[in-house]
Amino acid sequence: QSERRGGPRADMVPEIAAAVGFVSSLLRTRGCVSEQQLQVFSGALREALAEHYKHHWFPEKPFKGSGYRCIRINHKMDPIISKAASQIGLSLLQLYQLLPSELTLWVDPYEVSYRIGEDGSICVLYEATGTKPVSSYGMLTCKNQMTFGRTSPSKNYIMTVSS
Repeated sequence: QSERRGGPRADMVPEIAAAVGFVSSLLRTRGCVSEQQLQVFSGALREALAEHYKHHWFPEKPFKGSGYRCIRINHKMDPIISKAASQIGLSLLQLYQLLPSELTLWVDPYEVSYRIGEDGSICVLYEATGTKPVSSYGMLTCKNQMTFGRTSPSKNYIMTVSS
């Protein structure tokens, strides 16, 4: 059972779980979606992401394919999210009301991070260190803005959701 050599780590379960948990928590905070609906949505999103990332997951080069794995909402709903939401009867209009209008979610091997707004801080949801994964979901840390070449002062937003 040598998963280390000859290919990707066994799975992308922790990364996908962090991404799905985050999107589900955004829906949960508005209180318009039942727990049962959230379970169905989470399952559908988990399945869709695993399928979408299947041939675009490179643990040896975590940023390869990052753009393909990126989930975006920017005045246009990410099709993977809208497909999962349709499983629980949420319309596009409802999704736009429940989720931030500007959201970027990066799902990469060993790290899942997000940004709300184009100038928001990038916050890490999940980070694996070495062979021992450490989930920081719920205890958000923001990356140093200088590493992203920003010159404007950093604006720290901690999950603000506007209607």
